[in-house]
Amino acid sequence: MTAAVVTMSHSPLIGRSNPNPAALHRIYSALGQARDFVADFAPELVVLYVPDHYNGFFHKTMPQFCLGVDAYSVGDFGSRPGPLLVDTVAAELLAQGVLDRGTDPAISARMPVDHGFVQPTEILFGGIDRMLVVPVFINGVAAPFGLPHRIRSLGQALGQAARELQKQVLFVGSGGLSNDLPMPSIMSATQRVAEPLIEGHRTPEQRARIEHRVLVTGVNYRAGARSPIPINPHWDNHVLDVFEHGTLDEVDRWSAAWMGEEGGGSAHEVRTWIAAYASLSATGSYHTTTRFYEPVPEWVVGFSVATALGSEAAR
Repeated sequence: MTAAVVTMSHSPLIGRSNPNPAALHRIYSALGQARDFVADFAPELVVLYVPDHYNGFFHKTMPQFCLGVDAYSVGDFGSRPGPLLVDTVAAELLAQGVLDRGTDPAISARMPVDHGFVQPTEILFGGIDRMLVVPVFINGVAAPFGLPHRIRSLGQALGQAARELQKQVLFVGSGGLSNDLPMPSIMSATQRVAEPLIEGHRTPEQRARIEHRVLVTGVNYRAGARSPIPINPHWDNHVLDVFEHGTLDEVDRWSAAWMGEEGGGSAHEVRTWIAAYASLSATGSYHTTTRFYEPVPEWVVGFSVATALGSEAAR
């Protein structure tokens, strides 16, 4: 087996509240490098680690992670709706392999996914139906959160199971880094707000209001307003250093509270990066090939793109 990683931020504000042309050029150049990296690696299978934003998973049953053997996009924020090209056989084998190694993900036979899944597939592969994938949801929004080391355990178990497939596997983690977009919390919500977070019944009008509120946040941030927890380049680069240098055991000392305090309410999306790099490390040593970082107030996120190649693939 040969393996590689692409990790990247995403934002519902891309294309809606863009930074200045020079910054946008730097970002798109980094994304272009990631696309070229994927094309050169030529994966046979992609494992997608991505969060949800109350579009597919709700508090009626909120797993900390879930592996999909089938999946479809709900089409939020103008993203493309419809089925993903899921490798059901590989997904079932990976699910059993993870369970056999003592980690217990939920299993979904029809996983709803949102823009967090769609953006990386469109950017890296040209669409949601261009590459065989196995989608893995990682809770990065809905408190309470589990310990970060549990995500590392999941990634390791899945990486070990992926070795048995004897395929060229790309692990993709998308989300983060520091960002504090307005997301409702069931822990402080009124009954009116909590009900759709529990049951998942959102009218088109409710969805439109949520999307408008996010857009307004981006516009206000661009004008100089600040979220309660601003973009934190120091924390972002500390996290990137851990992944670049492969010191993943440091993750075991992280806490959910620390992540939120340093990076904002949605910094827990970094859990997708933990899973992706843990999967890659389970297949052998790796080295980082590209690393890009830039705070993007217009998208209310510390935006990063990174690629890494496993030792077997480098030969």
